[in-house]
Amino acid sequence: MPGAATAPPEGHLPPAPPAAQAGPLPPPGGRGADGASRGGAPARPEGETGLLAGGSFYECDASQPRRLERAMADLGTGLRRWRLAFALAWLDIRNRYRGSVIGPLWLTLSTAIMVVGLGVLYAALFKLPLVQFLPFVAVSLILWNMINQIVSEACGSLIAAEGIIRQLTLPYTTHVLRCVLRNIGVAAHSLPIILVVFAFCGTWPGLGGLMALPGLLLLVLNSFAVAMLLGMVCARFRDIAPIVASVMQIAFFLSPVLWKPELLGRHAVWLPLNPAYTLMETMRGPLLGEPVSTLVWLSAVSFTVLACAASFAFFVRFRGRIAFWV
Repeated sequence: MPGAATAPPEGHLPPAPPAAQAGPLPPPGGRGADGASRGGAPARPEGETGLLAGGSFYECDASQPRRLERAMADLGTGLRRWRLAFALAWLDIRNRYRGSVIGPLWLTLSTAIMVVGLGVLYAALFKLPLVQFLPFVAVSLILWNMINQIVSEACGSLIAAEGIIRQLTLPYTTHVLRCVLRNIGVAAHSLPIILVVFAFCGTWPGLGGLMALPGLLLLVLNSFAVAMLLGMVCARFRDIAPIVASVMQIAFFLSPVLWKPELLGRHAVWLPLNPAYTLMETMRGPLLGEPVSTLVWLSAVSFTVLACAASFAFFVRFRGRIAFWV
């Protein structure tokens, strides 16, 4: 028919349209001759996989995970934000006694009853003057309760913060510091008991009591290091917490809390091997007006250094796994 296109003979294909003029293909790897990628964006230098806010590239290598750098940054940021940890600790204390009439004073009242009851009982058992033994029991029980609470709650310090760890990018140091500050605040409610007992027994440490401040510093450093270590270990192995509770019960009877070190006689030379004794004695001795031997101070400092070193080494090595353990 006129105007109709004639079909090509059977077995023949129509000629292909002329190809557009194309430049040279980019070499393998997605970059052109000028170094630009196929998408038009500037190519990244070899070995660099990310871009910082300032425009400079950083190198990410799985063989060098920068554990030490990240652990130091976590510690530094957490300690600089100590006000946040303090606010969280204060909130924990308020929530613990919410709805109570006298609030934290219940703890003060129960501690006072325990101090009076155990002081009178053990003073009679050991045949010691009450005015000398009661201040010893008051200081010892308050210090031991603080140590015991920090160690016990440290086992669950990171586990209890699971929701925060999975949702917010807070330093792990904040959660550990929160546990330590919370228990120090709870123990501070029992300080009036010491003042009342000292006034009743006519005991006053004088200016020598200021030597308890270095002991308090050692106690806080040890508490933080042990809380960090136990928080990580108990997050990984949940059976450690009951073991720690049993050890603390045994340590209570092995430590001079309700009995004086002089009662051991010649066996008292082994007491500096007990970290609970050395840490308590560096504070208890100055408060009671008793001298603290150099060996006790050296033992307390040594235990502090060992605890900090072990905790920091563990934190550097396993910090990246905490979020998967909790």
